Amino acid sequence: MKYLIINADDYGISPGVSRGILEAHLRGVLTSTSFMTETAASAIAAQRLVEAPGLSVGLHADLPPDLKHAADAEARARDLLERQIDRFRALIGREPSHLDAHHNLHRDPRLAPAFVAVAQRHGLPLREHSVVRYFSRFYGQWGGRSHFEHIGPASLAAMLETEVKEGFTELSCHPGYPDLDSSYNREREVELRTLCDPQIPAVLERLGITRISYRDLQALPSRVRPGAGA
Repeated sequence: MKYLIINADDYGISPGVSRGILEAHLRGVLTSTSFMTETAASAIAAQRLVEAPGLSVGLHADLPPDLKHAADAEARARDLLERQIDRFRALIGREPSHLDAHHNLHRDPRLAPAFVAVAQRHGLPLREHSVVRYFSRFYGQWGGRSHFEHIGPASLAAMLETEVKEGFTELSCHPGYPDLDSSYNREREVELRTLCDPQIPAVLERLGITRISYRDLQALPSRVRPGAGA
């Protein structure tokens, strides 16, 4: 069986991005999102989740980029992750369904042990440390230029056909309405339109791909449920 988690990073980073993510779930194929707890828009974003009770929500941990240079980087990262999990619980009223990091900081070898330890402690699937294969090529900018065609419906359909294998895959995305001072801004609305395009569900059905969320993944029997750490 081919199982696909379609997960949006950056929920809570701004009102427009949060609104777009909710729309991508309610009107499109999005199944999960990763929530940033420490922004000016976090509290309102958390309140809006009542509009989407079926949306799986994990923690999109946001750590200072220079933390990796600190002598006690691992200990400080653990502390910050625990604080953000506490903040997640306070805002949303439940545990996160998964764990990943803004700008994929969990990949840094100086911070990775903290992420693995915290994920294991809380029983959370950690991006790239579970049986879920991470696919990140649905992204519309590289080489200093926007590539809108790469995040259009035809391109996504081709990715689904060639990149979703047997087992579990996470397709990461960044839909939203562009209200950020960010280099990746207009691309978000293109991603949103693609995720809401009516041809995408038909492509998934033709390819025999079942959409699930990280919440669904956690509910699987223990013999097949992925561990949080590796």
